[in-house]
Amino acid sequence: MYLAAADTELMVSLIQSNYEGFGSGIVVPGTGIALHNRGNGFSLEPGHPNHIAPNKRPFHTIIPAFLTQGDRPLGAFGVMGAPMQPQGQVQVVVNLVDYGMNPQAALDAPRWRFVAENRVLLEQTVPRSIAMRLSDRGHTVQVSAEVERFGKGQLVLQQDGVLIAASEPRADGIALAQ
Repeated sequence: MYLAAADTELMVSLIQSNYEGFGSGIVVPGTGIALHNRGNGFSLEPGHPNHIAPNKRPFHTIIPAFLTQGDRPLGAFGVMGAPMQPQGQVQVVVNLVDYGMNPQAALDAPRWRFVAENRVLLEQTVPRSIAMRLSDRGHTVQVSAEVERFGKGQLVLQQDGVLIAASEPRADGIALAQ
């Protein structure tokens, strides 16, 4: 989400996530706000990478993002979807910066997902020639029709004082301006 005022620019990027199911199942009285259960990924096991301890930053996947150029904010965005979040965000930025796509095209573009070792998951819309080239290079390639496996994102950029918003087709969402 990007907000602009006459004299000051304020950029806000947020991802709402309840994590598993409906989150913790606890709703703040009188608000309708459901609390998340992201603590579920932490561990009480000593030595575990996500062991809860002082001065640690256990792994989680909430990563709303900002795009900047120098000191100038360009926009706010995020791709939700567990381990797909960082992969999806990199793909969106590459589409914008390296391929010169507009925000909607950058979100709509076919995605891939690294799974483990040499296994790569591709959306059905990835050209077959790319799947074959990955396979020729030793990757185990699987094509999936399940779009939720590839994240879902929104993006708002500012270009020459104009806000450009996009919401991708992999999830419910809409780009609005007021």
